[in-house]
This record gives sequence, structure tokens and C-alpha cells, in this order.
Amino acid sequence: MRRFIVRRLLLSLVTLSIILLLITLIPNIAPGDPARKIAGGTASPERLAAVTASLGLDKSAVDQLKDAVVDTITFDFGDSFTKPGTTVTSLVLTSLWNSTKLVLFALALVLPLAINGGLLAAYKRDTWIDRTIVNVGVALSSLPEFVVGVLFLALLAVPIDFFKVIANPPRDAGFFTELQYLLLPALTVLTVYFGYIARITRASTITALDADYTRTAFMRGLTTEQVFRRHILRNSLVPTVAVVGTQLGYLFGGMVGLELIYNYPGLGRLIFEAVDGADYPLLRGGVLTVAIIYMVATLGSDLLIAWMNPRARTSLSEST
Repeated sequence: MRRFIVRRLLLSLVTLSIILLLITLIPNIAPGDPARKIAGGTASPERLAAVTASLGLDKSAVDQLKDAVVDTITFDFGDSFTKPGTTVTSLVLTSLWNSTKLVLFALALVLPLAINGGLLAAYKRDTWIDRTIVNVGVALSSLPEFVVGVLFLALLAVPIDFFKVIANPPRDAGFFTELQYLLLPALTVLTVYFGYIARITRASTITALDADYTRTAFMRGLTTEQVFRRHILRNSLVPTVAVVGTQLGYLFGGMVGLELIYNYPGLGRLIFEAVDGADYPLLRGGVLTVAIIYMVATLGSDLLIAWMNPRARTSLSEST
């Protein structure tokens, strides 16, 4: 297990190095003059030279990569171009905290409902309950998140004052006030992800119900609740944990449309604004943060799966 963790960490470092290389080279390979785009078409030669130096474009590609590695290790990417006087680190950390609140609230809604829905569909398989959960889940998961967001704004936020059109709460808002502002984005995530997670849970639960150890448990006289709690849950939730782990990176950095619709200052919106404004330091900091989140989430899900399933733990140990 220890060798597996070390190997995964080394692989993550390689992946992070490739991402860092690509992000560093973007200003060099982007069409046009990035410094001219940032400084403006009427910028003076002195201003243009200053922006070029701040981008590091006056250095060789090797020196730029060295500086990028140091910046990544120290998590110091300098100041933002689109927001002068503000460091990239402070912007990224603020957006990361905002995304964390939204993701945790959304997962607190979607995981219990989707997992229990999948378990119920598996237990009532081939009945109207099973077909309803599966069909409704498929229909909802086929809707893009920005479409669901617009529908919620029109159907809930506009006619009902309780739901907020803008998801960004005031700075002095209390805990429940923040949840009120985050409710519509969280419900949007619930709508989009419910069917996907429920179907994954349903399929793995049906496999566990048909297993020999489950039939043996019923023959021993255990109740349905005892069989689910002791024998089925751990095995049926393994694929669900894997899916959630792989989706965390997207939930943090990929919900650009959702954050734009609800005017929420998360990581996805921050990266979008960095791309739109050619703010390369901010883009580098945002993309690397999402990459690190994705790598930590996938490694954490693998370790959680190994703890839940002894067979998975054995296979990981044998693979090393």
C-alpha cells in the first residue's frame, strides 16, 4: 500500500509537471503579442516592455519554466494583470474557499438522495419504483447544468423571494444565510448529478445482491437491514466513491456556466475571467490549483476504496 501511494504521488507530480509546462508555454505560443493585448493597443513602449518583463517573455523558455516551478512550489504567482495590486494567491484562495462551500453543500444534498435512490431502485428492481428512479435520473442528467440553472432562475428565483438570483452572499452573512444564497446552485448540481450517481449505485448494489455472500447472509436469518448494512453497502458504494473522486476536480473548476449564471465567484469563473483577460499568472494559479485538487481527490478515493473493500486493498498491495 505504501508503495502504491508513493507511485501515485510520483505519477501525480509528472502530470502536474506536464500541466505546468503547457501553462508556462501558452504566452509563447499564443497568437499575437500577449503583452500588447494586456497593455493595450495604444500602450507606450515603456509600458509594453514592463508587461513583457512581468510575463517573463524577455527570458528564454527554460528560464521561464524554472521561474514557474519556483512560483508553484512557493505558491506565489505575482500580481494579477486584470486586478492590479491584488496577488494571484489571494484571488485563488478566495475563489477556492467559495468553490469549497458550494461543492460541500451540493454533495451534502446529492450524495444521500442519489445513494439512497440507487439502493431503493436496486432493492425494488424491475418495479415501477425502479423504472421511475432510473428514467427520471436519466432525463435529468441529460440536461446541461447551465440550462437547469436558467430554468431554476425563471421558475424559482424570480417568483419566490426566498431563492436568490445571485448566489454570492454578503460578507457578514451567517451560516444559514449563506446556505440560502447557495441553495439554487446546489439544487442545480443535485439535478444534474442525481441520475448519474443513482444509476452507478443501483448497478453495483444489484451485483452485490446477487453475490453468494448476500444469499448466505439471508440464509443465516439476517434481516434485510442487517444484510444491507453489514454486507452490501461497502461493496455497492465502491464505484460511487470512485465516481465522486473523479468528479471533484470538475465540480471545483469546471462549473463555469453555473458560476456565471448565478454570478458566483468560484474557481471556474476565476479561470474563465483569466482566459478572457489574458491574465496568464492568474490562469496558471487557477489551473494548477484545480489540477492539485483533482489529483488529491483521486488518490483519496483510491485509499477510501481500499479501506472499504479488502479485495481492492489486496489487489493494490499485489500491484506494487
